[in-house]
Amino acid sequence: MHIVDGALSVPVLVTGAVLTIAGVAMGLKKMDYDHLPQVGVLSAAFFIASYIHLPIGFSSVHLILNGLIGLALGWAAFPALLVALFLQAVFFGFGGFVVLGVNTLNIALPAVMMYYLCRHGVSSSSANVAAIWGAIGGAGAIVMTTLMVALSLMLSGEAFALAAKATFIAHIPVMIIEGFVTAAAVLLIRQVKPEFLGIDEERAYG
Repeated sequence: MHIVDGALSVPVLVTGAVLTIAGVAMGLKKMDYDHLPQVGVLSAAFFIASYIHLPIGFSSVHLILNGLIGLALGWAAFPALLVALFLQAVFFGFGGFVVLGVNTLNIALPAVMMYYLCRHGVSSSSANVAAIWGAIGGAGAIVMTTLMVALSLMLSGEAFALAAKATFIAHIPVMIIEGFVTAAAVLLIRQVKPEFLGIDEERAYG
Protein backbone atom coordinates (compact mmCIF):
# COMPACT_ATOMS: atom_id res chain seq x y z
CA MET A 1 0.00 0.00 0.00
CA HIS A 2 3.07 2.23 0.14
CA ILE A 3 3.55 4.60 -2.79
CA VAL A 4 7.22 4.96 -3.66
CA ASP A 5 9.19 8.17 -4.15
CA GLY A 6 9.07 9.55 -7.68
CA ALA A 7 5.61 8.24 -8.51
CA LEU A 8 3.53 11.28 -7.56
CA SER A 9 3.24 14.81 -8.90
CA VAL A 10 4.38 17.80 -6.84
CA PRO A 11 0.83 19.12 -6.17
CA VAL A 12 -0.24 15.72 -4.80
CA LEU A 13 2.89 15.53 -2.63
CA VAL A 14 2.40 19.04 -1.24
CA THR A 15 -1.30 18.50 -0.55
CA GLY A 16 -0.58 15.21 1.22
CA ALA A 17 2.17 16.77 3.33
CA VAL A 18 0.03 19.75 4.39
CA LEU A 19 -2.98 17.60 5.30
CA THR A 20 -0.78 15.15 7.21
CA ILE A 21 0.79 17.97 9.22
CA ALA A 22 -2.71 19.16 10.09
CA GLY A 23 -3.77 15.63 11.03
CA VAL A 24 -0.70 15.06 13.22
CA ALA A 25 -1.27 18.40 14.94
CA MET A 26 -4.88 17.43 15.64
CA GLY A 27 -3.78 14.01 16.86
CA LEU A 28 -1.21 15.45 19.27
CA LYS A 29 -3.76 17.98 20.54
CA LYS A 30 -6.37 15.29 21.24
CA MET A 31 -3.95 12.62 22.49
CA ASP A 32 -4.36 11.55 26.09
CA TYR A 33 -0.73 11.23 27.17
CA ASP A 34 -1.70 8.70 29.83
CA HIS A 35 -2.44 6.41 26.87
CA LEU A 36 0.87 7.04 25.14
CA PRO A 37 1.92 3.37 25.61
CA GLN A 38 -1.27 2.38 23.77
CA VAL A 39 -0.26 4.60 20.86
CA GLY A 40 3.16 2.96 20.81
CA VAL A 41 1.73 -0.56 20.88
CA LEU A 42 -0.61 0.10 17.95
CA SER A 43 2.13 1.86 15.99
CA ALA A 44 4.25 -1.27 16.48
CA ALA A 45 1.30 -3.47 15.46
CA PHE A 46 1.07 -1.58 12.17
CA PHE A 47 4.83 -1.92 11.70
CA ILE A 48 4.69 -5.69 12.23
CA ALA A 49 1.54 -6.20 10.13
CA SER A 50 3.51 -5.13 7.07
CA TYR A 51 5.36 -8.44 7.31
CA ILE A 52 2.20 -10.54 7.06
CA HIS A 53 2.03 -10.93 3.28
CA LEU A 54 -0.79 -12.47 1.29
CA PRO A 55 0.09 -13.87 -2.17
CA ILE A 56 -2.13 -12.37 -4.89
CA GLY A 57 -1.33 -13.70 -8.36
CA PHE A 58 2.25 -12.78 -9.23
CA SER A 59 2.53 -10.29 -6.39
CA SER A 60 1.53 -9.99 -2.73
CA VAL A 61 -0.17 -7.55 -0.39
CA HIS A 62 0.11 -7.17 3.37
CA LEU A 63 -2.13 -6.45 6.33
CA ILE A 64 -2.43 -2.83 7.47
CA LEU A 65 -4.71 -2.79 10.56
CA ASN A 66 -5.45 0.92 10.22
CA GLY A 67 -9.12 0.25 10.95
CA LEU A 68 -8.29 -1.20 14.37
CA ILE A 69 -5.81 1.61 15.02
CA GLY A 70 -8.44 4.18 14.17
CA LEU A 71 -11.06 2.58 16.43
CA ALA A 72 -8.64 2.66 19.36
CA LEU A 73 -6.87 5.98 18.78
CA GLY A 74 -9.07 8.31 16.76
CA TRP A 75 -7.03 11.33 15.64
CA ALA A 76 -3.97 9.97 17.45
CA ALA A 77 -3.74 7.48 14.58
CA PHE A 78 -1.99 10.23 12.58
CA PRO A 79 1.14 10.55 14.76
CA ALA A 80 1.16 6.78 15.45
CA LEU A 81 1.11 5.88 11.76
CA LEU A 82 3.52 8.66 10.78
CA VAL A 83 6.14 7.26 13.16
CA ALA A 84 5.62 3.69 11.90
CA LEU A 85 5.81 4.72 8.24
CA PHE A 86 8.92 6.82 8.90
CA LEU A 87 10.66 3.88 10.56
CA GLN A 88 9.67 1.58 7.71
CA ALA A 89 11.20 4.02 5.25
CA VAL A 90 14.39 4.31 7.33
CA PHE A 91 15.02 0.64 8.00
CA PHE A 92 13.46 -1.12 5.03
CA GLY A 93 12.97 1.45 2.29
CA PHE A 94 9.19 0.98 2.23
CA GLY A 95 7.60 3.95 0.48
CA GLY A 96 10.00 6.85 0.87
CA PHE A 97 10.59 10.16 2.61
CA VAL A 98 9.28 12.52 -0.07
CA VAL A 99 6.00 10.63 -0.28
CA LEU A 100 5.71 10.14 3.51
CA GLY A 101 2.99 12.76 3.85
CA VAL A 102 0.77 11.18 1.19
CA ASN A 103 1.30 7.66 2.52
CA THR A 104 0.44 8.78 6.04
CA LEU A 105 -2.67 10.62 4.88
CA ASN A 106 -3.87 7.67 2.79
CA ILE A 107 -3.64 5.31 5.77
CA ALA A 108 -4.44 7.56 8.73
CA LEU A 109 -7.41 9.53 7.39
CA PRO A 110 -9.48 6.37 6.73
CA ALA A 111 -8.57 5.24 10.27
CA VAL A 112 -10.03 8.44 11.70
CA MET A 113 -13.11 8.14 9.47
CA MET A 114 -13.78 4.63 10.78
CA TYR A 115 -13.39 5.94 14.32
CA TYR A 116 -16.31 8.33 13.83
CA LEU A 117 -18.36 5.86 11.79
CA CYS A 118 -17.95 2.74 13.94
CA ARG A 119 -16.92 3.82 17.43
CA HIS A 120 -20.47 3.88 18.80
CA GLY A 121 -21.18 0.40 17.43
CA VAL A 122 -17.95 -1.03 18.82
CA SER A 123 -18.95 0.34 22.25
CA SER A 124 -22.30 -1.48 22.14
CA SER A 125 -23.24 -3.65 25.11
CA SER A 126 -23.82 -6.47 22.62
CA ALA A 127 -20.65 -8.35 21.66
CA ASN A 128 -22.18 -9.42 18.35
CA VAL A 129 -23.03 -5.85 17.41
CA ALA A 130 -19.54 -4.73 18.41
CA ALA A 131 -17.98 -7.46 16.25
CA ILE A 132 -20.04 -6.43 13.23
CA TRP A 133 -19.01 -2.80 13.60
CA GLY A 134 -15.42 -3.89 14.14
CA ALA A 135 -15.56 -5.79 10.85
CA ILE A 136 -17.01 -2.74 9.11
CA GLY A 137 -14.24 -0.58 10.56
CA GLY A 138 -11.50 -2.98 9.52
CA ALA A 139 -12.74 -3.58 5.99
CA GLY A 140 -13.93 0.01 5.51
CA ALA A 141 -10.53 1.45 6.35
CA ILE A 142 -8.91 -0.71 3.66
CA VAL A 143 -11.55 0.30 1.12
CA MET A 144 -10.95 3.99 1.83
CA THR A 145 -7.16 3.62 1.89
CA THR A 146 -7.17 1.78 -1.43
CA LEU A 147 -9.41 4.41 -3.00
CA MET A 148 -7.15 7.20 -1.73
CA VAL A 149 -4.02 5.45 -3.03
CA ALA A 150 -5.71 4.99 -6.39
CA LEU A 151 -6.77 8.65 -6.43
CA SER A 152 -3.24 9.79 -5.55
CA LEU A 153 -1.86 7.82 -8.48
CA MET A 154 -4.54 8.96 -10.94
CA LEU A 155 -4.09 12.63 -9.98
CA SER A 156 -0.39 12.26 -10.78
CA GLY A 157 -0.98 11.22 -14.39
CA GLU A 158 -3.13 9.07 -16.66
CA ALA A 159 -0.24 6.63 -16.95
CA PHE A 160 -1.02 5.46 -13.41
CA ALA A 161 -4.71 4.73 -14.11
CA LEU A 162 -4.11 1.03 -14.72
CA ALA A 163 -1.91 0.73 -11.62
CA ALA A 164 -4.63 2.45 -9.57
CA LYS A 165 -7.27 -0.07 -10.71
CA ALA A 166 -4.91 -2.99 -10.10
CA THR A 167 -4.20 -1.72 -6.58
CA PHE A 168 -7.88 -1.74 -5.69
CA ILE A 169 -8.53 -5.21 -7.13
CA ALA A 170 -5.45 -6.70 -5.44
CA HIS A 171 -6.59 -5.46 -2.02
CA ILE A 172 -10.10 -6.92 -2.11
CA PRO A 173 -8.92 -10.05 -0.21
CA VAL A 174 -7.22 -7.77 2.33
CA MET A 175 -10.50 -5.92 2.91
CA ILE A 176 -12.22 -9.20 3.77
CA ILE A 177 -9.40 -10.53 5.96
CA GLU A 178 -8.98 -7.26 7.85
CA GLY A 179 -12.71 -7.20 8.51
CA PHE A 180 -12.47 -10.59 10.26
CA VAL A 181 -9.20 -9.73 12.02
CA THR A 182 -10.54 -6.43 13.38
CA ALA A 183 -13.81 -8.03 14.50
CA ALA A 184 -11.87 -10.72 16.38
CA ALA A 185 -9.53 -8.11 17.88
CA VAL A 186 -12.48 -6.02 19.07
CA LEU A 187 -14.04 -9.04 20.79
CA LEU A 188 -10.75 -9.97 22.46
CA ILE A 189 -9.96 -6.43 23.59
CA ARG A 190 -13.47 -6.01 25.03
CA GLN A 191 -12.81 -9.06 27.23
CA VAL A 192 -9.27 -8.40 28.40
CA LYS A 193 -8.78 -4.64 28.24
CA PRO A 194 -11.95 -2.75 27.22
CA GLU A 195 -10.45 0.62 28.16
CA PHE A 196 -8.10 0.12 25.19
CA LEU A 197 -11.14 0.95 23.05
CA GLY A 198 -12.43 3.54 25.49
CA ILE A 199 -15.14 1.17 26.80
CA ASP A 200 -15.93 0.75 30.49
CA GLU A 201 -16.02 -2.84 31.78
CA GLU A 202 -19.73 -2.79 32.61
CA ARG A 203 -20.63 -1.89 29.03
CA ALA A 204 -18.11 -4.34 27.56
CA TYR A 205 -19.62 -7.28 29.43
CA GLY A 206 -23.21 -6.11 28.99
